[in-house]
Amino acid sequence: MSERASADRTSPARDFWTAQAWIDGRWQHDVLLRVDDTGHWREVRPGVAAPPPDATVLAGPVLPGMIDAHSHAFQRAFAGLSERRADSANGVDDFWSWRDRMYGVALRIDADQLRAVAAQLYAELLQGGYTQVCEFHYLQHAQDGKAYDDPATLSWALADAAAEAGIGLTVLPVLYERAGFDAPALRHDQRRFRSTPQSVHALYAAVQAARRPLLNAGVAIHSIRAASAPSIEELLRHVGSEELPIHIHIGEQVREVEESIAVTGARPIEWLCREFALDRRWQLVHATHATPDEIGGVAARGAGIVVCPTTEANLGDGLADLPRWLDAGVPLALGSDSQVSRHWVEEMRWLEYGQRLLQRQRNVSATAQQSSTAGRLLERILASEGRSAGFPQWGLVAGARADALVVDVAAPGVHGVPPSHVLDALVFATDGQVFREVYVAGRQVVAEGCCIGRADIESRFGACMASLWSDAGSEFEARTTS
Repeated sequence: MSERASADRTSPARDFWTAQAWIDGRWQHDVLLRVDDTGHWREVRPGVAAPPPDATVLAGPVLPGMIDAHSHAFQRAFAGLSERRADSANGVDDFWSWRDRMYGVALRIDADQLRAVAAQLYAELLQGGYTQVCEFHYLQHAQDGKAYDDPATLSWALADAAAEAGIGLTVLPVLYERAGFDAPALRHDQRRFRSTPQSVHALYAAVQAARRPLLNAGVAIHSIRAASAPSIEELLRHVGSEELPIHIHIGEQVREVEESIAVTGARPIEWLCREFALDRRWQLVHATHATPDEIGGVAARGAGIVVCPTTEANLGDGLADLPRWLDAGVPLALGSDSQVSRHWVEEMRWLEYGQRLLQRQRNVSATAQQSSTAGRLLERILASEGRSAGFPQWGLVAGARADALVVDVAAPGVHGVPPSHVLDALVFATDGQVFREVYVAGRQVVAEGCCIGRADIESRFGACMASLWSDAGSEFEARTTS
């Protein structure tokens, strides 16, 4: 790391000034941003005609950092390696055949390799405009399924990777106890995922107690097919009224919906709303297959959803009823999930483009009151995504963590665009690196489009991938152990 890079990471400027920043749902001009000693915005003030003498002048429009609300870091080692046909039991290549191949990765990777893969992912997420990542963490044990001496071993691997890259991390240990609705236990190739309500809450408590910078925790439930109602109830008793995020996969696959109806007599989201007192802490991941009644039930309880458009497209999950979710006022966040994309701009683009293809219309997410599609989506996400990571505030607002993205005005698709249309062009016309600088808690972590420390991270990742797949040959083949 260069002396300049090291200084950027350890001695951030405390005052910034920009000619243009996204505040309160619109571009505002001549903005002074001041950082306090804890790495939070002390003041965000538009209309400051000239920068103070000691302020750092940011060389482009400024956006808030974004939260990646759903990530499986180890799957970065699998991205791009499942794009050759593999038939499932029903004779097609689908989510379930992909899942069986993904398990091969989960069974291979060790703690050191997980750190190397996660560091690469987190550096890429920073370059893609994410400054916080929520890790839906179900990879808990050693390759043989036995618990580590320290049950948090793989959590610390993720935390070390995040610290190295410079991104904020929310660890969400996952309750995962069975292979399906009517299964008594996990499959052998799921042995690394085994957990209990007690172990999940203990891992949450251990991460919180560490008090590492930029690290916090919540809890997660893999899905209603992978955790029983009594176990979910027990986990919620451990959680009590603690203000922490609670995440769950739900309604992602049609087969999951059909099995839920067959076993419980209700659709997954319908069942969840009926059985548990959902509140604003809950984040329903995917929620792809939801009826109007289910959407209304989620809205009435104040819970949010996390959509992962590029993964949902890659896996053939289907398209969520985005217009109805938006109209119902349900909080919305984005996730990178399987890591086929690590850029929130791409996720937002697919979020809208999927609806355009489905409805054969344009600007589906816009309204008469908010004519900018990108503007409306960004505001809905910024208004709610902080809660997905356990933050009471998020964005360019006093009291929130001092995270910021500096747009490269020379980037393809942005260059030459009028200032008022920068966000629209960023989401719908760019095809390359668009963030020149990224700041987390007031410290610069991306310079000239590259994560600081990227060279070392990339070197270890390359060696890790060579080790993981050296015996895969020209045809990638995930090996599961039965």
